Amino acid sequence: MLRFHHLCRFLWIITHKFFLIGKMVNVPKTRRTFCDGKCRKHTNHKVTQYKKGKESKFAQGRRRYDRKQAGFGGQTKPIFRKKAKTTKKIVLRMECTECKHKKQLPIKRCKHFELGGQKKARGQVIQF
Repeated sequence: MLRFHHLCRFLWIITHKFFLIGKMVNVPKTRRTFCDGKCRKHTNHKVTQYKKGKESKFAQGRRRYDRKQAGFGGQTKPIFRKKAKTTKKIVLRMECTECKHKKQLPIKRCKHFELGGQKKARGQVIQF
């Protein structure tokens, strides 16, 4: 009986996570929100999506890894292959239009993210 309960609970979680993740997220390009910088009040912010920067060759971990890899002996550290997640959390980068202060706001996971797309009318279905 207990195993059946666990199975039902597991299936419920899987289906609901699928419905939560599968939806399209559309975020406007501007947002009026509180500015933590000099303004200290609600102002308009320009919204962009955070992107990871290029990795430096001179970071300590990279230098150590390159030194270890040099010479004979093949691959010295494990290469990660057991990826578990199918989506990434979206991070919004917001810049105040008045004082240019920037802040980041993580939002939920989603498969389809759109910035400044057209608004959906009532009952309309958007095709990807």
